[in-house]
Amino acid sequence: MNILICENEELLLTALEFRMRKQGFDLWVAKNGDEALEVIQTKVPDLLVIDILKPQIEGLEVIKFARKHLRTFIPIIAISSLEHGDVILEAFRLGANDFITKPFNPTEMILRIRRIFQEVEVAG
Repeated sequence: MNILICENEELLLTALEFRMRKQGFDLWVAKNGDEALEVIQTKVPDLLVIDILKPQIEGLEVIKFARKHLRTFIPIIAISSLEHGDVILEAFRLGANDFITKPFNPTEMILRIRRIFQEVEVAG
């Protein structure tokens, strides 16, 4: 499974990369929204994990772009250090499938990714 992860916090990105690769996932990494959009326009990941507040292009804009312009459905997990209900609601309104508030344990992310892939497999 190919996962695009868009995160600008180096420590969290390193931890997530380590855990995800250890679980056998193939990763494409973007450190900001611009890079994420470039990847999405050239490749289609099986899952998008994106920090909502990114430098340059906000993660919400990337979610909106993915839902509007991609011909295939891609599950999206939004992450953020924000605990504001409005941001969470907006992420879901734009098409996020799940939301995790920072800080979180990378193991929790793996469990959520596996759950989403199981749901997609059952639905497909």
